Amino acid sequence: MFFLMHMVTLYTLSVFSGASAVTHYSCNAPLLSTLPHSSFQSSSQSSVSYAAHNAKLNRRDGAGGWSPMVTDQEPWLQVDLREQMEVTAVATQGRYDSWDWVSSYLLLYSDTGRAWKQYRHEDGVGRFVGNVNSEAVVQNKLSHPVRTRFLRFVPLEWNSSGWMGLRLEAYGCSYKSYVADFDGRSSLLYRFNQKSMSTVKDVISLRFKSNQAEGVLLHGEGQRGDYITLELHRGRLDLYLNLDDSRLRFSSGRVAVTVGSLLDDQQWHSVHMERFNKQVNLTVDSHTQHFQTKGEGHSLEVDYELSFGGIPLPGKPGTFLRKNFHGCMENLYYNGMNVIDLAKRRKPQIHSVGNVTFSCSQPQLVACTFLSSSSSFLSLPSAASATGGFSVRFQFRTWNPDGLLLSVQLNPEPHRLELQISNSQLQLTLHSSGRPKSEVSADGSPLTWWLDWEGEKRSYWGGFLPGVQQCSCSLEENCIDMNYFCNCDADADAWANDSGILSYKDHLPVSQIVIGDTNRTGSQAVYHVGPLRCYGDKSIWNAASFYQESSYLYFPTLQGELASDISFYFKTSAPSGVFLENQGLKDFIRVELSSPSVVTFSFDVGNGPAVLSMKSHLPLNDRQWHSVRAERNAKEASLQVDQLPLRFLEAPADGHLRLRLSSQLFVGGTASQQRGFLGCIRTLTVNGVSFDLEERAKMTPGVTSGCPGYCSGSSSLCHNRGRCIEKSNGYVCDCSQSAYGGTTCDQEVSVSFDTESSVTYTFQEPFSVMQNRSSQASSVSTESSSRAREDVAFSFVTSQRPAMLLTVSTFSQQYIAVILAKNGSLQIWYHLQTDRSPDVFSPVLTNLADGRLHRIRIHRVGKNLYVQIDQDIHRKYTLSSDAELILIRSLTLGKVTRRENLNEEVMQAASKGFIGCLSSVQFNHVAPLKAALTNRGSSLVTIRGPLVQSNCGALAESTSHTLQDQTVTANEDKEQHGSGTQKDLAVIAGVVTAVVFIAVCALAVISRLLYQQRRAQRSSSIKEEENRHSMYTDYRTELHLQNTVRDNMKEYYI
Repeated sequence: MFFLMHMVTLYTLSVFSGASAVTHYSCNAPLLSTLPHSSFQSSSQSSVSYAAHNAKLNRRDGAGGWSPMVTDQEPWLQVDLREQMEVTAVATQGRYDSWDWVSSYLLLYSDTGRAWKQYRHEDGVGRFVGNVNSEAVVQNKLSHPVRTRFLRFVPLEWNSSGWMGLRLEAYGCSYKSYVADFDGRSSLLYRFNQKSMSTVKDVISLRFKSNQAEGVLLHGEGQRGDYITLELHRGRLDLYLNLDDSRLRFSSGRVAVTVGSLLDDQQWHSVHMERFNKQVNLTVDSHTQHFQTKGEGHSLEVDYELSFGGIPLPGKPGTFLRKNFHGCMENLYYNGMNVIDLAKRRKPQIHSVGNVTFSCSQPQLVACTFLSSSSSFLSLPSAASATGGFSVRFQFRTWNPDGLLLSVQLNPEPHRLELQISNSQLQLTLHSSGRPKSEVSADGSPLTWWLDWEGEKRSYWGGFLPGVQQCSCSLEENCIDMNYFCNCDADADAWANDSGILSYKDHLPVSQIVIGDTNRTGSQAVYHVGPLRCYGDKSIWNAASFYQESSYLYFPTLQGELASDISFYFKTSAPSGVFLENQGLKDFIRVELSSPSVVTFSFDVGNGPAVLSMKSHLPLNDRQWHSVRAERNAKEASLQVDQLPLRFLEAPADGHLRLRLSSQLFVGGTASQQRGFLGCIRTLTVNGVSFDLEERAKMTPGVTSGCPGYCSGSSSLCHNRGRCIEKSNGYVCDCSQSAYGGTTCDQEVSVSFDTESSVTYTFQEPFSVMQNRSSQASSVSTESSSRAREDVAFSFVTSQRPAMLLTVSTFSQQYIAVILAKNGSLQIWYHLQTDRSPDVFSPVLTNLADGRLHRIRIHRVGKNLYVQIDQDIHRKYTLSSDAELILIRSLTLGKVTRRENLNEEVMQAASKGFIGCLSSVQFNHVAPLKAALTNRGSSLVTIRGPLVQSNCGALAESTSHTLQDQTVTANEDKEQHGSGTQKDLAVIAGVVTAVVFIAVCALAVISRLLYQQRRAQRSSSIKEEENRHSMYTDYRTELHLQNTVRDNMKEYYI
């Protein structure tokens, strides 16, 4: 990704919030009956007997309920629930044995007891039906529950023959609240444990309240162009979501989906966003928008981190490109993960920027709404000023083009000041007795702006994105006068400075700056626009195509007298060609494709030519990318091609060491213009320096910049079933069908289980809104079992036996189970026909519960079952039936709770569960373990017990080395112990030789006969094993697990 920057300096889905997982059928407990007297307050009371605390339902305390004074013009009864509660219903009753009751009322609620919000039903009506007598209880269920601490009942109508009387109750349940307060400069960063996170489904839910109309709630972006931004903009909620659409990435045509309005009212609002592939449901409060994302992809790929509360500027922690959120968030969940709870417990994956606190601060300002332009007004006492001056500051919003905002009487008395909107412009008028009125108008247009590259007027400044007319001092809250958003706006007598970086590349470069308000006496301004700078790393996909054998690129002489390190990728269909060459008078260094399957690294430092070749078992001119790494130093030279083992060549002990070169470095050919390379070379790095092939190719005949077709049908770039997708300037790996993650689907997904842990993946369509896709993917089970074929792969580490590794169950009582038996051996159970006993196979009788990493691959086609364990154990079995799995219900890893129709031995393993580590589990095209980690909120995945992300798969090599070292040590101990023992035995043998000589002779004859017989049996066994091995050698390649060493060089896309 590239950032264009200017330095500018001026001198002058349907739903409740997913966070509240409340089961409403049980959320109906009475909430008021146990509250203390102090929880009840009222506007007034007729007497002590009519106090508010007597207003509990069905109670006869005092006068049997609450009644206000007869002179109370605005009566209300208020209850403090003592903590946040979820309220689902309210009930009222008149005052006991009286003519006093309330026939209709309003219900208000608040978190603080200061700022109140009126409850309205789904039809918008806010009036609740009350009582018709003093004893009957009238309950009103809330169409949508409210989460609040304070309730206020406001009587509207009452018994005309009596007076107001109330007893009441509220119903609901406790509400677990995790809150985080953002002060406008802070944020929470959820950092991934890998470079990027790719998801096909996302569930994000939160509640927020704020009195600011602008602020980012959530943001994440990826290198391939994906992004997600959820932000408040002008009091509405905007969602920007793009799945791999480069057209949106390189243009200013980002389109937001907007929901809600007036959300900056300091009241709680719930947000729930649910995405599956390109289908999205966005719900704010009770309003839902369903839409389909732009872009070519079906997965959202975010790099490094997700930010909540703002958008961090890369390389500048604590600063933001857009205005960050100022307010409170509650129950923030990302794919089932409680972000605020993790931050509160200081978990390492959550990084806090700025001052994030875990209690909601009380706002200093409270908003009020004027409902009528003719009769609504607010009268406030005005503080008298000795000098007769007057100052006021406030914010407002309206849809009306005309209206009176403020009117105040000034001293001396005849003077009156009015501030009003007239024709959508602000107008300030001073009325004086006997004098003409004075007027000043303002239209709100900025006095200073700049023009972008298209000539459009822009009024945002350094540190902000479009729409926020502020300077960097406002962002950092260090303006000279905090009443202004820019230092130069303060209109001070001294020089002031505003500076910052403009980095929104769609508007750059700056073509002009206009500074107004300088036509006053003593008003001056000076400005400076810095250079346009581009940032980014193109070296990863910096490529050149050679299409003439005589063409080449040349660079300065290679500087590597004592050591050289060369690496690059190539792709070709030619049988041979020189990748690079540099010559001296006699010395030289060369890397070439010497034949279709051989890469040769040769050099001469004065000892005669040294040649190091590596032959691939597959052709290298297959139009697919291959990597080459060649190194030379004073001791040795090495060469590696792709993931083949390194080849070494030691230097002569007393030979020359220095490589003396004098000509230019030729890439893609030689100085003689013979044996040139035809194809593509990319990511050329020599001694740590990346070569700009593209720039040099622009001025060289026979060579072009870039390389078309990065994938070319290759699976080598994307591992483990990852699908390589061509992009305009690179490629991307689609890992949605892989059990692995990461940029190239090569990062293992590992989880640690304990005895109560389990992951269950349910095979069904996840969204009802996706039913129109049924023609393409009506059921995972139908697609995966239509040809009686299963493909299972996973790795595990455990010391437990027996243990349940994996089960697949169907609605037709069939099942597959993979377990470790009591002796630790692997058992595979296939129960395909319910009227027969299951087929059971034990590929090896050795104990696999040995604390080492084991890789299992199981593949079935019809009756044939192929099993691979680690790298050296291959088996083929024949099932008793070739029946299909009909209506697959679920796949479970670890402990199984549904154990009907399981065999007794399988049931025993199922009850024990699994303690250890499972890695990269794949069943056909489903990766249940990966789904459990990346989509914890998914309805497809059920997680029971603790589940901790681990790295057991990455420990395979280190575990192997540790065990080998232990084995070598043990063997040495045995040899030393055996040597001492043999000396003792020699002494004893010398003593007893005469006694046992006759017996030994007799035994020798018998042993000879037994040896001949055993040798004959062993010969027969070897022949049988060779025949059995050849029976499935043709299938061995298909079963071979992809566990080779990964490419050391990360491949990214731009």
